[in-house]
Amino acid sequence: MIRTAEAPAVTWAPTEAGIRATALWSLRELARERFGVYPRDYAEFWRWSVDEPGDFWDVVREHAGIVGDGLVGPALTETRLPGAVWYPRARLNYTENVLRHADARPGEVAIVGLDEADGRVEWTWADLRDRVARLAARLTARGIGEGDVVGAVLPNVPETIAAMLATASIGAIWSVCSPDFAETAIVDRLRPLEPAVLLGYPGYTFKTRPVDSRPLVEAVAAALPSVHAVEYVDDLDALPPAAPVYRRVPFDHPLWVLFSSGTTGAPKGIVHGHGGILLEAAKGIGLQFDLGAGDRYFTAANTSWMVWNTLPNTLSVGASVVTFPGASMWPEADRQFELVAATGTTMLATGAAYLALVERSGLRPRDRFDLSALHTIMSTGSVLSPSTWSWVHDAVKPDVHLTSDSGGTDICGGFMGGNPWQPVHLGELQGPTLGTPLQVRTDDGAEAADDEVGELVLTGPMPSMPVMFWNDPGGEKYRSAYFGADPSVWTHGDWISRTPRGGLVVHGRSDATLNRDGVRLGSAEIYAALLLVPEVRNGVVLGLELPGGRYWMPLFIELVDDAVLDDELAQRIRSTIRSRATARHVPDAIEVVPAVPVTHAGKRIEVPLKKLFLGHELGAAVNTGSLQNPDSVTWFADRARAFRRAEGLGEK
Repeated sequence: MIRTAEAPAVTWAPTEAGIRATALWSLRELARERFGVYPRDYAEFWRWSVDEPGDFWDVVREHAGIVGDGLVGPALTETRLPGAVWYPRARLNYTENVLRHADARPGEVAIVGLDEADGRVEWTWADLRDRVARLAARLTARGIGEGDVVGAVLPNVPETIAAMLATASIGAIWSVCSPDFAETAIVDRLRPLEPAVLLGYPGYTFKTRPVDSRPLVEAVAAALPSVHAVEYVDDLDALPPAAPVYRRVPFDHPLWVLFSSGTTGAPKGIVHGHGGILLEAAKGIGLQFDLGAGDRYFTAANTSWMVWNTLPNTLSVGASVVTFPGASMWPEADRQFELVAATGTTMLATGAAYLALVERSGLRPRDRFDLSALHTIMSTGSVLSPSTWSWVHDAVKPDVHLTSDSGGTDICGGFMGGNPWQPVHLGELQGPTLGTPLQVRTDDGAEAADDEVGELVLTGPMPSMPVMFWNDPGGEKYRSAYFGADPSVWTHGDWISRTPRGGLVVHGRSDATLNRDGVRLGSAEIYAALLLVPEVRNGVVLGLELPGGRYWMPLFIELVDDAVLDDELAQRIRSTIRSRATARHVPDAIEVVPAVPVTHAGKRIEVPLKKLFLGHELGAAVNTGSLQNPDSVTWFADRARAFRRAEGLGEK
């Protein structure tokens, strides 16, 4: 599918002085000194970074000042996919590299912790180093050491960052779940890891309601036979003082285990290494977002979403961070901007769905809060609609660098998104991130033309690709997840296109493809159109292949309070989709649902819902423990059964 259009408006552009002040500029100077390369612009820089990945990533390491032993070239000694080998002689520690900033700036604030009652704590870098050392000593006394797993059920508070760093400092492996997960969902994730210790937090407040986490923590511990101790980390200063200890481990030693969404089965444990994550943070946060000392970063992500991991990663480049465990859309929708103003945040990472919600609320954060310190907003989680993009510059801050970014838990970073050297065009991601060998491929394996929709593939390795999947000793699950379609490239499962300007557009998940009349459609265009219909809170579209070559494409919508789906609204939805996308995107039917099922990261579950309509039983199609609103699936299961009966179709 090829689309052509005039270049969209530029919504942000760097100045020449601004470009020269970036960390990327100083990296270029180092690259010229080391390798004699001098990219004239970002596109040339990206091309060099993927053509010579060993040289590029080693310059990133040197520029970031990453400390360790054996960090000598070549950085990349084996380029196979999967199985690339990075820094085979290196030994380093993630926590040591974070807390080196405490040696240089002990009295500066590292973490600002907020709560719903406007409570505020500030930890200096020295405070953070001290509390990490105390907890690390406690874990060691509990018998935890290199390669052991520490499980945690913790909210987004400063102590959670300290606990993660304490675990990594002794070479143990970290894995955390948010206390807003159901007990079964937490147990499903942690049981295979066999954690020896479970860390918990007594409670927090959400929408003024006290949440006592202790019964959940104790129930999870009781369901995990491997757990021999439960530690609550709300008062780290009560632990005995201890000297910092950093156990240097191999470059690919497991740092943490993150989890896939688990919507169709047991969540996969995705293991990342100390060295790969440090390099990805240095590149993504330090270069693409240009953060460092003097910056402050805030995201309201819960601890189960990989975006939470950007908090310790941001500390690794020397910037400070803000934590907040409360309701980020309460008491009013623009609460995140209120917190940005209260903390002098310079970069906000948030979800496209959140920005759309504030847009619909009619609030104008710039009229209510002092956002003068804010220079960057990163939107992720779903496609950012052009209308919301424009709203940010009108109602939040005209000169803010708004970027739409896309990546994943798989690399705990971004494949494509913002950079400080190129202009931003409305509705486009600025381009691939440095060191990301991204290509848009057609069905026949050729590189797609400009504006042609194809698969997002990676043609070479990145250091933060998973070290392995948990309990996958032969690597079969790992290979199947990314290399099953084509063993020569990493296939990510996203449909994207490249614009003539070098920008990128995301068209939705390729495994939830809409294919009408032989034409592949991206669901993202439909969801972007729905954002323009104020009566619609959320929606999900399915493409169902039926016997006899038939195709049915229903749209299920969740309405705002008091809205009714009448003929006028249905026609307005159809006309909006037609005008914003194409006539082929207009659904065959529009039906109201009590709620659209979403994961804890707020993502729609198109593929599991499609499976219900294709005859799979609920338990086989959807892992309800992975959902933010598990009861919402019941309606779809009932509707799918009624649909199949009416069509004379049986169960699978």
